[in-house]
Amino acid sequence: MLKSYDRQLAIDYANTWALARNPAFYDYSNLGGDCTNFISQCIYAGSGVMNYTRDYGWYYINANDKAPAWTATRYLYNFLTRKSLDQGPVGQELDVSSMEPGDIIQLAFQDSGYFTHSLFVVETGEIPSLDNILINTHSYDRKAYPLSAYFFSRIRFIKIIGVVL
Repeated sequence: MLKSYDRQLAIDYANTWALARNPAFYDYSNLGGDCTNFISQCIYAGSGVMNYTRDYGWYYINANDKAPAWTATRYLYNFLTRKSLDQGPVGQELDVSSMEPGDIIQLAFQDSGYFTHSLFVVETGEIPSLDNILINTHSYDRKAYPLSAYFFSRIRFIKIIGVVL
């Protein structure tokens, strides 16, 4: 059963911790970046549910006991957009006009072509576009930062559509 995702709790978390680190979670800034760890924390704040399936789930117990999807951009995407509706938040890749605060964006940069950076949407215009979305993120810490200020080779938009209990 799909329950609603509490976008406001996720946004409040993102705004509280955008420029700081929650001591309950390890800071991966010096181990490849903290962006997806931060995004997972935000989504967890709005979903309240982890999936403890080894290797393919989405969970954080401590710095050394976490699912790959908790901290790696591509694995978070794979988990959120999975076909089986097992426990945890569920997302769907849609276009920019479907974005609303509480959703996520992933970027690829020219040097790799792979998606390597995750952003949390905290504000959009009435009709969301690249020009009116504001994000929060870690690694290069940003709060209410314009998406339009990023240079990227590819972008994908992931709408959080609910949570499976």
